[in-house]
Amino acid sequence: MPKFAANLSMLFTEFDFLDRFEIAADAGFQGVEYLFPYANTPEEIKLRLDNFNLKQVLFNLPAGNWEAGDRGIAVDPTRTDEFRLGVPQAIAYAKALGCNQVNCLAGIVPAGVNQEQATETFVTNLRFAAAELEKAGISLVIEAINTRDIPGFYLTNTAQALDIIEQVGSKNLRFQYDIYHMQVMEGDLAPTLSQNIDHIQHIQLADNPGRHEPGTGEINYPFILQHLDNIGYQGWIGCEYKPKTTTLAGIGWLKAFNQI
Repeated sequence: MPKFAANLSMLFTEFDFLDRFEIAADAGFQGVEYLFPYANTPEEIKLRLDNFNLKQVLFNLPAGNWEAGDRGIAVDPTRTDEFRLGVPQAIAYAKALGCNQVNCLAGIVPAGVNQEQATETFVTNLRFAAAELEKAGISLVIEAINTRDIPGFYLTNTAQALDIIEQVGSKNLRFQYDIYHMQVMEGDLAPTLSQNIDHIQHIQLADNPGRHEPGTGEINYPFILQHLDNIGYQGWIGCEYKPKTTTLAGIGWLKAFNQI
């Protein structure tokens, strides 16, 4: 079965962020991901990764002011300088943490910006980021997100993501497929995964509705996870779900797959 990484922005939130590494390792995870590392020093995080034998799997490029409602700035033509300044910051963290891929959140299309302007800005920013990250040996991925959770988000489905990747034209840019978001936006999970597996570098999961752990909703995760094995997916799967009660209380689904 695939390798599972604990998303520390959503799991074990009963604990302080830096304490979640040890809790995740004790629960049996071998990899971690999260939204952003930037509130802590690379040294603080690297110490936890090393102490608890964890692999840093993924984090996002700087995405603006999250607390103020930003969900990425890559489609905002007024913030390209800010976007570009975030790329070397992400590279420095990725190198320090041994992380070989980062995600770019497109963001919400700002008022007064049309779709054509947003696309042009996004493609230009991705070309810059993909090239800089490639020099550092780090891959770039982009993620489609459902518009129920984030109204106005620019990148919303598989076809659009693959079109953007084609426009950027970099071998260093691939797709992060979030099973939960794509179930909401387009469904047809197994055929979509089969048809596009060569473009998919990272996968995340949660069930629907509720964005809780697998087994709480409509997605047939035993089938989907076996399907990923069958089509040869070798990457990590980020567990980016909101536990229905506590993380540890709902972790039985992983044990059922003999993962921990």
